[in-house]
Amino acid sequence: MSGEGKTTESLKVIPLGGLGEIGLNMMAMEYGDSIIVIDCGLMFPEDYMLGIDIVIPDVSYLKANREKVKAFIITHGHEDHTGALPFILRDVNAPIYATALTLGLIEEKLAEFDLLKSTTFETVRPRDRVSIGPFDIEFIRVSHSIVDGCGLAIRTPVGTVVHTGDFKMDQTPVDGEVMDYARFSEYGEAGVLLFMSDSTNVEKEGYTLSEREIGYNLEEIFRKCTGRIIVASFSSNIHRIQQVIDSAAKFGRKVALNGKSMAANVRIARALGYLKAPDGLVIDLKEVDGIPHDKLVLLTTGSQGEPMSALTRMAMDNHKQIKVVKGDTVILSSKFIPGHEKAISTMMNHLYRRGAEVIYEKVSEVHVSGHASQEELKIMLNMVKPKYFLPVHGEYRHLVLHGKLARKVGIPEENVIVAEDGDVVELTADGGLVRGNKVESGRVFVDGKGVGDVGEMVLKDRGHLSQDGMVLAVVAINNSTGEIVYGPEIITRGLVHEDESPELIENAKAVILEAMNSINTEAKTEQLEVNEEVRRALRRYFNKTLERRPVILPVIIEI
Repeated sequence: MSGEGKTTESLKVIPLGGLGEIGLNMMAMEYGDSIIVIDCGLMFPEDYMLGIDIVIPDVSYLKANREKVKAFIITHGHEDHTGALPFILRDVNAPIYATALTLGLIEEKLAEFDLLKSTTFETVRPRDRVSIGPFDIEFIRVSHSIVDGCGLAIRTPVGTVVHTGDFKMDQTPVDGEVMDYARFSEYGEAGVLLFMSDSTNVEKEGYTLSEREIGYNLEEIFRKCTGRIIVASFSSNIHRIQQVIDSAAKFGRKVALNGKSMAANVRIARALGYLKAPDGLVIDLKEVDGIPHDKLVLLTTGSQGEPMSALTRMAMDNHKQIKVVKGDTVILSSKFIPGHEKAISTMMNHLYRRGAEVIYEKVSEVHVSGHASQEELKIMLNMVKPKYFLPVHGEYRHLVLHGKLARKVGIPEENVIVAEDGDVVELTADGGLVRGNKVESGRVFVDGKGVGDVGEMVLKDRGHLSQDGMVLAVVAINNSTGEIVYGPEIITRGLVHEDESPELIENAKAVILEAMNSINTEAKTEQLEVNEEVRRALRRYFNKTLERRPVILPVIIEI
C-alpha cells in the first residue's frame, strides 16, 4: 500500500450521486489540489417528475472546484455511469479514462452534443495503472451485463481505496473473460483502507446466475419457434446480443437490427472486436421483407415500453417497416425497471392483440442480473478485507442492508459507513475516519434542451395542473378609474368544459365582480392588488363548489 512518508492532508471521499437512488452514480475523491471523479451517470425520471427526460447529478461542488478536477474515471459503459457526461463536461472538462468499449459508447454520445473535439480520451485495459496527481489507479476486470467493466484500486497518500464498479461473479462469462479475483485478493493482502462495493442486488440471497444460462434458454426458444423471433434487449448488453447472434447462426436465421442505439452499439462493438458475427448474418432492416419468417430474428430496443421506442411502435402497429403478426414470438430479454411496469404491461397487451407470443422474465429465464447477490458480496468483502466499508450504488435501504452484510463477515459496526449524496467522508493520514460537513448535492432535471431550468416548484405546478387543471380569468379595467370595461371572461383547461357547466362559469364571473367591488377605488388601479384578490376569491369558490384547487391565473388588462 502506498502512503510512505509523512502527510497531514486527508483524503475526502464525496458521493455526488448513486447513494440513495439507483442510477446517477458519481463519486468524487479529493486530495490536496486534485479531484478525480469516478463515473458520471444519469437516472431516468420518477413518476412525479412530469415531463422530465432525464436526471443528472448536481455538480455545484465540482464547478466551484473545477481547476482541481483532473479526470473522470469511468468503470463501464452503462448510462447510469456515463449518461451525464455530455451535460457536465460543458462546465467541468477533464480527460476521460476508460476501457475501449466504454469510450466507444461515450464518444458516440458526445458526438451528438458536438463535444468530441473539446474532450480528451485515454484508453486503458484491465491491469493498466495510471497516475493522476497523487492518485495511482489500477483498473481491475469485473464481470457485469456489459463488456469491459472494471473495478478500481486507487493508491493514495493515506492508503488504498478499492471500488468495485458494478459487478457480479460470473464463473462462465460469454466472452471467457473472468473477473480478476487475483488482483482484488492481492490488494486485500496488502491492506485496503476503504472499500466501496455495489449494493444493487443486496436483497437477493445466494448467487446471481451466469449470463451463459440465458444462452441455453434462448437456444431452446429458437429450437421451438416456427415463426419470426423478435428479441428486445438493452442495446448495451453486448453479451446478450452475442448470444442471440450465436443462436440465430445455429438455427439458420438472419439477424436484423431495429432501433438507433441497437444499430450504433453493435457497430461499435463489432469494430472493436467485442462482438463476433459470421459474414452476412447481420442484415439491414430494409432487407427483411424478402426473408421467410422462420429464417429471421429482429434485435430491437424498447424492452421498457418507452413511448417512441421501436418495439412500442411495433406493438401499436405504427412502425414503418415491421408489422407484428400472428406466429411472431417476442422475447423481452431484460429486467423490468421499477416505474416502467405499467408501460411494459400495456405494450405486452398490444403485442398479444397482434397475435404474438410474449416471453418475459416472469414466465421464462430470459434475463439475468448483472449485479452480485448476497453470497458474492460476502466473497468480495472477504477478499478485499478492508478497514472501512462504504456501500455504494443503491437506495438507502440497500446501503443499510449491505452494511449489515459487512458486519456479518467481521467488519466492525463503527467501520461501516452508510452515507448519502453530499456527505463527506475524510480518511486521515493515521488511518482514521472523520465524517465531514455535507457539500451541495442533489438532482438536476433535463427537459428538452433545458438543463436545470425546471425545479421542484415547476414540477409541483405541473402536478397541480395535471390533477386540478387551470382557470384563466381575464378582466380589462380603466387604469385611471379602476372600472371594468371588459369581462370578466373565464377560460378553463382540465377543470370543467365551459359549455357543459355554464352555471358554474357564470357564478365564477359573479365571484370576480364581487371581489373587485370589495376593493376600494384607489386599490383598483393597482394591478397586483386586483390580481391577488381575484385569485383568492376564485380559489375559495372552486374549492367550495368542486373541492378542487385549480391553478388560478388572473389576467388584468389596463386600458
